Amino acid sequence: MDRATPIPPRICPNCDGCASVAVTLGGRDRAGHLRTITAHCPACHGTGLQHTARPRQVTA
Repeated sequence: MDRATPIPPRICPNCDGCASVAVTLGGRDRAGHLRTITAHCPACHGTGLQHTARPRQVTA
């Protein structure tokens, strides 16, 4: 009996799956550490996956 293979999640087309990156601010702090911030993809909110829209269920 064949097993159904799960459908792989769709990668976000805006970030190609690299949803979060560390961006350097330039320079170092007093302890010598590089100052960075984390930036997330605005389309997938840092998940790296494309979310499909679910149809709304209408209740009467």
